Amino acid sequence: MWLFKRNGPSGFSSASTAEEVTNGIDASDLTAIVTGASSGIGLETARVLAKRGVHVVMGIRNMGVGEKVKQGIIKENPAAKIDAVQLDLSSMHSVRNFASHFKSSGLPLNILINNAGIMVPPFTLSPDNIELQFATNYLGHFLLTHLLLDTMKKTARDTKREVRIVNLSSVAHRSSYREGIRFDKINDEKSYSKLYAYGQSKLANILHANELARRLKEEGADITANSVHPGVITTNLFRHLGIFEGNLGIFEGVVSSIGRLVLKNVQQGASTTCYVALHPQLKGVSGQYFSNNNLDKADAKATDKDLAAKLWDYTMDLINK
Repeated sequence: MWLFKRNGPSGFSSASTAEEVTNGIDASDLTAIVTGASSGIGLETARVLAKRGVHVVMGIRNMGVGEKVKQGIIKENPAAKIDAVQLDLSSMHSVRNFASHFKSSGLPLNILINNAGIMVPPFTLSPDNIELQFATNYLGHFLLTHLLLDTMKKTARDTKREVRIVNLSSVAHRSSYREGIRFDKINDEKSYSKLYAYGQSKLANILHANELARRLKEEGADITANSVHPGVITTNLFRHLGIFEGNLGIFEGVVSSIGRLVLKNVQQGASTTCYVALHPQLKGVSGQYFSNNNLDKADAKATDKDLAAKLWDYTMDLINK
């Protein structure tokens, strides 16, 4: 049971589940991509969107797991329209292959949910020689969005219906490096902090959504771009941080005793993503940051327009090398 349940202006709260915030919504004419849908809040997001009638294309790194997830969703909901396609966000080659595959399918794209991510690994370089958290959590999603933007614009024009992009960020965006984005030290192993690097990647997700929203509005495209903090989820959190390394019994005990009071379960964790992706309340809302199914205020660095523009140009150089 979540400790704080007071509903916000949206009518929902931190305790609301993904099914609750989408209750009564018929999305049977929509197509969505959800990255990182093989487990956790990504899986729950895909499941709930499919339950509401959305044709869901899951971007999955491990296709063996992806097929099991797909069959599990279909078993629960035989009418589900769901596909699993290989996608490794840490590899620009894989992202390009996924985008090419999707575009060749001829499907529209009404919703893009940039959900996949990794959390605080030791310093590692991606296949493209980019620090792994920055590459996976941010750069891969920037590239994916960039490659599919024309498809989303066409969908908005053809259907005369708003298209939505949702970037998964985190409250950890407040705990980036002092300068926010370390443009000259992205791959600096000596000064690497796995926690600050995670925060940096999540700050970049918000800056991306905000700059994209500005550009789309300027262009007159009927596409919104927002970012969300899903909350602190019980699954896998402390394992990634290594707090109880070597003693999972203690880990399970802590989660069992306090997790249900102060952490969210997966159903609650996926709710803000589903709310921002589907709810009619948010028609026309763009360039905003949400948590607990309500509008929230991001850190000052996340709303720095000059930093967002600089990151955009920096990233375009990276993906065009």
